[in-house]
Amino acid sequence: MKSRYFFQLVALSALWGTGFLLTRIATPVLGPSVAAAARIGLGAITLAMIMRHQKLDWPWQHWRELLLLGAAAIALPHFLSAWSSLYLPSGYSAVVGVTSVLFGAFAAAWMKDDTLTWTKLVGCLLAFSGVALVVRLGPIDPSPEVLAGTALAVGACFFTGFSMPLLKRAIQRMPPLSITAGIHAFGFLLLLPGALWKLPQAQFSWAALSAVALMGVITSGLAYWQYMRIVQHVSAVAAHSSTFMVTIFGVIWGHLVLDEVFTLASYAGGALVLLATMMVTGFNPLSPRDRKTPSAPPG
Repeated sequence: MKSRYFFQLVALSALWGTGFLLTRIATPVLGPSVAAAARIGLGAITLAMIMRHQKLDWPWQHWRELLLLGAAAIALPHFLSAWSSLYLPSGYSAVVGVTSVLFGAFAAAWMKDDTLTWTKLVGCLLAFSGVALVVRLGPIDPSPEVLAGTALAVGACFFTGFSMPLLKRAIQRMPPLSITAGIHAFGFLLLLPGALWKLPQAQFSWAALSAVALMGVITSGLAYWQYMRIVQHVSAVAAHSSTFMVTIFGVIWGHLVLDEVFTLASYAGGALVLLATMMVTGFNPLSPRDRKTPSAPPG
């Protein structure tokens, strides 16, 4: 992987790492249905405005593909993750989240879009270990609620991983902005009925609404668009390996905003996650090929 794309993934991970804080603020107040739909809807509006400014046409001729991707890559992962956050501690959610890369690796190999190597598998295992060190997992009561939360989180990871090679294929036929806007629009439409059903039960606060606005406009809109631009140039598994670093940045934001304590285990876990990401992406900072700066990606 070229240095340009690797460091872009690091920057996106820093943005997505804020999701741990923002989700904890929004979901308990609004409920998972309303929070997920509002976030995706704001992302769709943001992307639609950019498309209008750039005078791009919506790729409605690919509506079946966009509907599938809107469900698998956007609607189901966001809804299941929000729902699981009500039952599963955030540290365990972070560890479970790493499985999405593993699911993506198996899906890409099954679809013959990538090769499943021992280096990538070992990288995923190292990422598990690193994330576990960072979030400092403690004992947990395996109650029905916790088990249900774990199942929901794994389900979200499965759909996210499964969608990665499909996104990689779609990017060969449609511009990144058109895909991103289309799947967010369909994702919002899929979640809208449930959100309207649960709307009377939602409680509103400025903090929750602000958290949803930040996630919708920035992490689900602008950041996902940039992510799809990266997917043009790297494998699906390499692009999705940013999931490893999201947890690290989530802990960093918690340290900066909530004064959470860093320990030696936190630094060791961060080093393992960085090494795992390099193994999965194939990035080598000592390689002249990786240091070479390519031209800016289109779209």
